[in-house]
Parts: sequence; C-alpha cells; structure tokens
Amino acid sequence: MSEKKLRRVIGIDCGTALIGWAVLDEITRGKISVIDYGDIRTTSNTKMSIRLKQIYDAMITLIQKYKPTEMAIEELFFFKNAKTVMSVSEARGVISLSGENSNLDVFGYTPLEVKMAITGYGRAEKSQVQKMITKVLHLKEMPKVDDVADALAIAFCHINSHIK
Repeated sequence: MSEKKLRRVIGIDCGTALIGWAVLDEITRGKISVIDYGDIRTTSNTKMSIRLKQIYDAMITLIQKYKPTEMAIEELFFFKNAKTVMSVSEARGVISLSGENSNLDVFGYTPLEVKMAITGYGRAEKSQVQKMITKVLHLKEMPKVDDVADALAIAFCHINSHIK
C-alpha cells in the first residue's frame, strides 16, 4: 500500500535571469520526498515584459505538471542595486500571481527563516545551507545551481515551519 502525501509544496527562489524551483511532498510528519527540481532561465537581452511572461508561463506549466497544493517563496531582502530589487520584485509578483491564479496557498520566508530551518543558525553561509539540504533531503549530490538548492531549502523550510 503506497503512502498518501499530506501535501505537495513548490519552493521558489526568485530572480529574473534564473529562478530555482523544487517540488517536495510531505508524506508524514518528518518524512519528506523530493519529487523534482530545476530552474527557469530568461535572457538579459530580452525585454523585461517578455521575460516576466516567460516566467509566468513556465510557472503555470510547472504547477500544472506537479499539482502542488502550496507555494513557498523567498521574501526579498535588501539589495545594494535598486534596479535589481525592482526586477526581482516584478518576477516575484508574477510568480506569486501564478500561484494565486492556480488556487495555491502562497507563503513567503525570509533568508534568515530559511537558514534557521535548515541549519539552526540564521547567519549560516550559503555553502552550509547547501550541504545541509543535500543531507536532510538525502540527495545523491548537491544541486549544481545555487538557486535550485535555495528553492529546495525554501520548500523544506515551509514544510517544517507551517503546520497545516
């Protein structure tokens, strides 16, 4: 008899050129299964409105394929470059919209919350988070793209922080 999942979460690390995504199932309290992960890429020489549409369309495709029940997105933090924060904010907006339009519950987590959930230390280095997420999710190897590792960490954080 196969185990019935409690919920399926899609975790998203927002960006404009590269968006990391990960789909995790919570099977039972404390048991998490990695379904899939990857990234969405857009090219910097493409008009921003087209890039945002590409991100939205890719998110809708992922949502339709994996049928998550919840979306966890990293909250934006301080950027030194105002132009960067604006474009990432726009991308985060269309990603959130894709979740809302797909009737998902959408939740946000700060980098500090994600680091705490993975390592127990809110000021952990990115490499520490990557090593821990590889270990706790029993991955054969660390994801090669940082944003994908971050998406796995965001989904993991949500499952362990948000009790349904």
